[in-house]
Amino acid sequence: MKKLILLITILFTGCTEKPENVKPVENFELSGYLGTWYEIARLDQRFERGLEQISATYSMREDGGVKVLNKGYKTKEKEWKEAEGKAYFVETPDIGYLKVSFFGPFYGAYIIFDLDYDKHALISGPDYSYLWILSRTPQLDEETQERLIAKAKNAGFDTSKLIFVDQKTNK
Repeated sequence: MKKLILLITILFTGCTEKPENVKPVENFELSGYLGTWYEIARLDQRFERGLEQISATYSMREDGGVKVLNKGYKTKEKEWKEAEGKAYFVETPDIGYLKVSFFGPFYGAYIIFDLDYDKHALISGPDYSYLWILSRTPQLDEETQERLIAKAKNAGFDTSKLIFVDQKTNK
């Protein structure tokens, strides 16, 4: 019975853990984070394979959560793919630590651990296999990009495996 309760708890709470060396930003203000972000680089995830021109748009939900709309261009099929999800704070609204779901009751960690509301965000998932570098524009200046990569590497991510996203819009 204890195993069943543990399994049910895991299924309904999802993977909202934090990697050991990842500290969410403090004094987080959701209103400044809302809007569109462009994916600059990521670690490989099957749900993003073959996608270019990837963006994520965040807006408020009526229930106080965050609507997440991810969009990417499927190069092989020559069509756009969209996924809508929802996010909620794991701790308090002033900590950049959320849980995101695209599939019913299953949530994954979304940890903002470097942020300039007007320029960039560095995002981790529940472990070291999830990492994203986001920007408010389709390109990010090299100095900032290198600083974010160094921060991720120092936190324990294998940045040699980063995939850099083609954000060209001439397709």
